[in-house]
Amino acid sequence: MSPAAAGGRKRGLRRYLVAGVLIWLPILATLWVVAFFIHIMDATLLLLPSRYRPEAVVGFALPGLGAVFAFVVVLLTGLLVTNLIGRQLVAIWEDVLNRIPVVRSVYGGVKSFAESVFSQSNSFRKVVMIEYPRIGVWSVGFMTAEDVPEVTRKTGTQHCCVYVSGALNATAGFLVIFPRSQVVELDMSVDAAMKMIITCGVVVPHDHPAALAPVAGVAGAP
Repeated sequence: MSPAAAGGRKRGLRRYLVAGVLIWLPILATLWVVAFFIHIMDATLLLLPSRYRPEAVVGFALPGLGAVFAFVVVLLTGLLVTNLIGRQLVAIWEDVLNRIPVVRSVYGGVKSFAESVFSQSNSFRKVVMIEYPRIGVWSVGFMTAEDVPEVTRKTGTQHCCVYVSGALNATAGFLVIFPRSQVVELDMSVDAAMKMIITCGVVVPHDHPAALAPVAGVAGAP
């Protein structure tokens, strides 16, 4: 076999392997993530008394039943805390937690984060880029607060909070307080930005530029 034919066969084999990996890798990753969350939700069945668990009722475990049980528990909790009595119970419970030094910091931080993400505010809904860690180098992040009043007052310039996610693991990021005037807002969606960060920039969202109106002072503008 000639060297050219051997090289062509190797390139063909590599192409087939890459095509197969591109098909199976997303499927396996999706199955792993789904199985992981189902396993966590199945742990909620431990809240039930032993005699009411699937193993005791039907004689074997039912994977995925925990997801249904977790959904019902969350739904019933939401129904409970949206009425007057439920809100009063939650207020009493939070008052107790706020009296415990370490617990109040963790609980308060997680609650504020959850309220920001799941509320109708703009937190985590704006993808931005900032010159960080040095001028000329840009980092993609998410604006979590439009203004930090004390910082704005002491510096005389409006500052905002930008959360910069770490590659591969979006939860391992850091917070940067940046001058609002130096933050560049992007048109890409949060999902697209997350996908780009998690893949270390391998998956880059396509640009969809909006029609720009002529700006005074720019060459070609009337």
